[in-house]
Amino acid sequence: MASAVPPGIRILPKGSCGDRNVTYRVYILIFTFLCYTCYHMSRKPISVVKSVLHRNCSKVTEDSGVHHLGNDTTWCDWKPFDGSDYSELFGTLDLVYLFAYAISMFFSGHIAERMSLRYFLSGGMIMSGLLTAAFGMGYFWNIHNLGYYIAIQVVGGMFQSTGWPAVVSCMGNWYGKGKRGLIMGIWNSHTSVGNILGSLIAGSFVTGAWGWSFVLPGIIIGILGVLVFFLLVPDPADVGCSLPDHQGTNVTSNDEDRAKEPDIESEEVELRVVASDAVAKPPLSGACITSDTPWNEGDLVVSVITTADNLPMSQKVNMEYSSSTNFVKKKGQPDKPIGFFAALRIPGVVEFSLCLFFAKLVSYTFLFWLPKYISSKSDIDAEKAADLSTFFDVGGILGGITAGLVSDYTGARATTCVIQLMLAAPVMYIYNLYGSIDLAHSIGLSILCGFMVNGPYALITTAVSADLGTHKVLQGNSKALATVTAIIDGTGSIGAAIGPLLAGIIETTGWNNVFYMLIGSDILALLLLIRLFVKEVLEKVRSY
Repeated sequence: MASAVPPGIRILPKGSCGDRNVTYRVYILIFTFLCYTCYHMSRKPISVVKSVLHRNCSKVTEDSGVHHLGNDTTWCDWKPFDGSDYSELFGTLDLVYLFAYAISMFFSGHIAERMSLRYFLSGGMIMSGLLTAAFGMGYFWNIHNLGYYIAIQVVGGMFQSTGWPAVVSCMGNWYGKGKRGLIMGIWNSHTSVGNILGSLIAGSFVTGAWGWSFVLPGIIIGILGVLVFFLLVPDPADVGCSLPDHQGTNVTSNDEDRAKEPDIESEEVELRVVASDAVAKPPLSGACITSDTPWNEGDLVVSVITTADNLPMSQKVNMEYSSSTNFVKKKGQPDKPIGFFAALRIPGVVEFSLCLFFAKLVSYTFLFWLPKYISSKSDIDAEKAADLSTFFDVGGILGGITAGLVSDYTGARATTCVIQLMLAAPVMYIYNLYGSIDLAHSIGLSILCGFMVNGPYALITTAVSADLGTHKVLQGNSKALATVTAIIDGTGSIGAAIGPLLAGIIETTGWNNVFYMLIGSDILALLLLIRLFVKEVLEKVRSY
């Protein structure tokens, strides 16, 4: 499929097959890491710039040439955020962005499965860059219309939703199940790296021309989007590399057959049946077994190549063979994207999606409200509170890597999530009681809290999504990753929008009530995985 090879890759020298496999996997790991780092980098400026859109003007040094009345306390603010309702307006900007992002996520996965991931990701990054820059251009164009900024947030949220399904699909296509948890746990640190870079870039311009805080990240993600068009290789088949082991069997498939164009004139079909069925129902006349792969609980799936003429007459129309969960398809026939409801029927998708709704609700509430909580519970100023809140992200990185490593070793993703969610509830309660005693308690408990809260969130959005998108019931169909990822993260993103909103309402009644809400949400996330947790435990018990 030479046409699928990106233009920039075609001019590179070709090494041996083994060299290509390793080189391309490392390349995709780094490239997609940078891509999603840029997505988060372009989202961060709004939280930094808020501090200058409305501030205490009595503490601002007047620039030469600026004239204002002595009692004018809003002369340095940016209209329309100069009124007493500035907090509600900022909340509106966050809310419309998060809901646009969450709703669009469901459509993004559907679209990504039906077009080249290279085009999809490239277009999303370029448009995200343009919209990020457009928000900053409001400064240079002297725009003070709230509708302009809301429109940018809504459309920007829509295009930002292109990133996650695309990069997870690429990683899932290239990396098998064996070490997926650890690799994706490390890879998932792009979120924190992007937030840090976004803060540093935005902070460099925020006190001067704050428009550059948006324009520069917009330019960076736009340039990388162009590079994606020329250099991204979404699938090993595109460059003749071997396919990863998606079922954890330590068996990889050579891609050469898959990479070939289908032979239109060939009537060969591939028949996959469980070996026990083949005994009761012998293979069709003229068929020959070509390969075998391990299946469930001792079953063996045999792959049989035959011709359409040898199929039962009743099956020639739909080309399906009724035997357990197996199928017949034309040899070389490309995978077809699955629909939304078909993805929901994949075992585990509904449970993990609903679990992520509550897990991400908790995580994003900490993301948006932790700096204010720290400053309100102690004498620490807002700037230092923001710095201290980053330790929560540090704990989240460690928690995600640990969750991936443990789940790889045990093969029990749901159990790993349940244990961390179980420990997160008492840790949050302890943090609320003792986190403000002194600096050491604040740092230590912030890291521990981030470890427990963000560990399951990171595991579900990465390794679990990739596992479910390559589930064995899909029979090797590679056109499900983006849809499954979008459903899981889209559901979680709705929780991410609701959590900070609830915290803002409940906070007026006291921070204790906010933490009760977070602990309750954490327990609900845990309960939603109980069925999968019990199933994994029973499977482990039977295996001994």
